[in-house]
Amino acid sequence: MRVEEAVMEYGDMLYRVCMVLLCNEQDAQDAVQDTFCSYMERDKGFRNREHEKAWLIRVATNRCMDVHRGRSRHPFVQWEDVDQYCEFPEQSEVLAELMNLPDPLKTVVYLHYIEGYKAAEIAQMLGITLNAVKKRMQRGRERLKLSLDGENQTSSAHG
Repeated sequence: MRVEEAVMEYGDMLYRVCMVLLCNEQDAQDAVQDTFCSYMERDKGFRNREHEKAWLIRVATNRCMDVHRGRSRHPFVQWEDVDQYCEFPEQSEVLAELMNLPDPLKTVVYLHYIEGYKAAEIAQMLGITLNAVKKRMQRGRERLKLSLDGENQTSSAHG
C-alpha cells in the first residue's frame, strides 16, 4: 500500500487513538506524522491489511508513550471539546472519562471498546501478554464505572 493510501485508510483512526492517549491535538498530530514517517522507512512489507493496521497502531501507541515520558507536566488533562473527536456522539462522556485513566489502562480499553479489537489482538499489537490485557481492561472498567457512577450520583443530586 502506498503512503497516501495508508494515510487515507488509517489516518483518522490513528489520530483518534493518539488523541485519547495524549489529550492534545498538536501532540496527536505529531505522533500520527511520526507513525507515517516510520511507515515510509519500513523496508519489509506486511502479511496482510490487518498486520499493517496493527503495526501502525503499535507504532502510534509507542510514540504516544514516548511523548508522555518526555512531558514534565501532569499527565491527566481535562479535555473540554471531546465531542468533536468522537466517531459517535454518545461516546463523548465515556471518552472524556477514559482519557483520565492511566495510559496502560487507557490504551487497552480504547482499543477494545472504541476500536473493537479483541484482547488477543491487543496483546499482539502492544507486545504484552493476553493476561495483562485482560487485567488492564478489568482495572480500566472498574475505574470508569466508579468515575461514571460518581458523576451520575452528583448530577441526580443536583437535578
